[in-house]
Amino acid sequence: MRNLLPGMFKYQSIGFNVTYIIIGGHVELEKYRYLYFVIILTVYVLIISCNSTIVCLIWTHRNLHEPMYIFIGALLINSVLWSTVIYPKLLIDFLSEEQTISYSACVLQFHMFYSLGASEYYLLAAMAYDRYVSICKPLQYPTIMSKSTISTLLILAWTLPASQVAIPAGLSANTQLCSFTIRNIFCNNTIYKLQCIITKAQMIRYMLILVTLLIMPAFFILFTYTRILRISFRSNREVRKKAAQTCLPHLIVLTNFSCLFVFDVIIVRLDSNIPNTLKLIMTLQLIIYNPLFNPIIYGLKMKEISKHLKRLVTRAKQC
Repeated sequence: MRNLLPGMFKYQSIGFNVTYIIIGGHVELEKYRYLYFVIILTVYVLIISCNSTIVCLIWTHRNLHEPMYIFIGALLINSVLWSTVIYPKLLIDFLSEEQTISYSACVLQFHMFYSLGASEYYLLAAMAYDRYVSICKPLQYPTIMSKSTISTLLILAWTLPASQVAIPAGLSANTQLCSFTIRNIFCNNTIYKLQCIITKAQMIRYMLILVTLLIMPAFFILFTYTRILRISFRSNREVRKKAAQTCLPHLIVLTNFSCLFVFDVIIVRLDSNIPNTLKLIMTLQLIIYNPLFNPIIYGLKMKEISKHLKRLVTRAKQC
């Protein structure tokens, strides 16, 4: 049996209730639904194609089986996973009469969105450490960056954020709701605005998780690259060139992703003061820009990847 409450869909069945949240961040969906669908589908296909191409190049060429390129491949796989959390549901919503999601699925999307987002920071931190050892301790590099070290860093980059974001996600799943409409096109931290009460203990817990997941890795990355720059400027021209070629793409990606994260915070904090159209544009930048930007940066700026990419394009033209 279906009971319709103000702003909420609740489906009752024998033994359980399912609460549905209305996704209310779409702008003129009835008018532009097919245009939205084509644009987002095209972007999603491009994200999968561009990231997968670079990952396949790293996988198939033995000279790219080095820690730096393995971390780049992991970062691009993470971008595809992060996009997959958002895009399929968006495409379904564009063609649906009702833009709704069950609250449990909304919490799951929230968990995956932020755990994979934090994994990007951890992977960038692992790449910063790899560059530090390569440039500042070149003789010890093969010993320090062994296969076991790489495997450990990759496992930690995905499991630590997932386990920590599970805490606020689990708490959100069991809280009482006073609102049933989110003013966004997917479930990010706007789900907190659905809750009746957020206690001080919850806020402190959320701040500690934020520091652990984002601020600490960001400071570690900045500290590491500062050390690299100091040592590079004291060294010969060849070392400075190597540092610039390998570190610059990572710093560009870090800056880009950090700006997008700030956008995400601003959107939620100023939720009631931002027009729906402007908020939609900012949200689309968040979910489109970074997954497309990463493979372009690494494909063009990393010398070895760029070389193999050019060969691939030449072969494709010949065929």
